[in-house]
Amino acid sequence: MRFTKYIAALGMAGALCAQTTSNGVPPGFAPPPEPTQTITGGHILPTPDFLNIKGVDRPTPLSEVTIEQRLNSQLPLDTPFRDENGKTVKLGDYFGKRPVVLALVYYECPMLCTQILNGMVRAAKALTLTPGQDYDVVAISFDAREGPEQASAKKKIYMKDYGHPETAGAWHFLTGGVNEIKAVTNAVGFHYKWDVYTAQFAHASAIYVLTPEGKLSKYFYGIEYSPKDMRLGLIEASHNKIGTTVDQILLFCYHFDPTSAKYTFLALNILKGAGAATLLALGGFVFIMLRKDYRQKGNRAA
Repeated sequence: MRFTKYIAALGMAGALCAQTTSNGVPPGFAPPPEPTQTITGGHILPTPDFLNIKGVDRPTPLSEVTIEQRLNSQLPLDTPFRDENGKTVKLGDYFGKRPVVLALVYYECPMLCTQILNGMVRAAKALTLTPGQDYDVVAISFDAREGPEQASAKKKIYMKDYGHPETAGAWHFLTGGVNEIKAVTNAVGFHYKWDVYTAQFAHASAIYVLTPEGKLSKYFYGIEYSPKDMRLGLIEASHNKIGTTVDQILLFCYHFDPTSAKYTFLALNILKGAGAATLLALGGFVFIMLRKDYRQKGNRAA
């Protein structure tokens, strides 16, 4: 009897296996749904094949991500955007008086863009230069899906972090359409790519210093920006109209290396300066001695 029960159970299991559907799911059970992932904007994308199970290599978006230095390139100042209040503005509205620090980010970025803005604000805190008096700050979202709501929320966060609400008029957070964004990113040499597998933009990190005329003057890479380099970059971009006498001496002693995006000590200028000072001192000494000798000869002749 006991063996008869076991044989009956095995027979039922075999029957179920024989009736299994072609997708491997027994009758009466719904097949599992195809895994999906929702991204901002309501688009549905397949779950990333991180293990490359399908046997097809995924394209690497980073191969198309770079920042190409285009020093002295002119920004398209007639390009329209919307500010954090929803007002239509032109990029040129923030130029003409002072140099500008530009950040290309997107406001709902979960990682790198936040670090870029954090680093920019940390450098601003250490600077003795004042936004609105010595320079302005412009952030532009390169995600055309974002609007004034995201820009306003981001500005509130960083104005609180900066701690000087009286300078709010010098901080501008802009959004725009695809064509307007491309006009700016192309001028700067900022190349980014949408990665469908992570549902994020792949991009490099930097901030940019521009002259009052809207021309690219300096590129500062990474997420940490030296206050000394920022200060010297802004002074140079302003055509030396801001800063102190000490800053002018530092600009003589330091040289901006566009490869490393830093100001490096330039010994050759120091040697030139020391040589010029030595020549002036020797020339002055010779002039005084000749003048003294001339006077002595004149006294003897009298």
